[in-house]
Amino acid sequence: MDSLIRLLRQNSAIPRADLARQLGQSEEEVAAKIAKLESDGTILGYQAVINREKYDADAVTAVIEVRVTPEREGGFDRTANRIAGFEEVESVYLMSGGYDLLVIVDGRSLREVASFVADKLSTIEAVQSCATRFRLKTYKENGLLHAVEEAPERLAVTP
Repeated sequence: MDSLIRLLRQNSAIPRADLARQLGQSEEEVAAKIAKLESDGTILGYQAVINREKYDADAVTAVIEVRVTPEREGGFDRTANRIAGFEEVESVYLMSGGYDLLVIVDGRSLREVASFVADKLSTIEAVQSCATRFRLKTYKENGLLHAVEEAPERLAVTP
């Protein structure tokens, strides 16, 4: 992976001067490279990685495996783009294996996610089936460790 992209993935808010120093380049060179990466669509945007336990512990994230009937002309693309257009959907990936699309959905409750699956996702004609799983806890996301609590030391049990 390119050093500049690696550094931006670790912390996209890092000042250009710090990037330039770490890469051994001038600020102008770094700024020009970033502008090129943005204009050619390599860098699509910048986001903060949020610890959901601290921000909104009641929020629900679902991982949905979707089997789809591919279309003659467009394959999976048209259906995947339609699914990606729903505001509840965070990510959509074309997968190999037992299902076709992996859909990541965020909601305020289990009921809200269930409603999305029942009323929106499963009603799409090309969708054959859905298997929904819920995220229970996050340990690492986008390369960043979440605060992991140390398990209390267990006392030895003796007869």
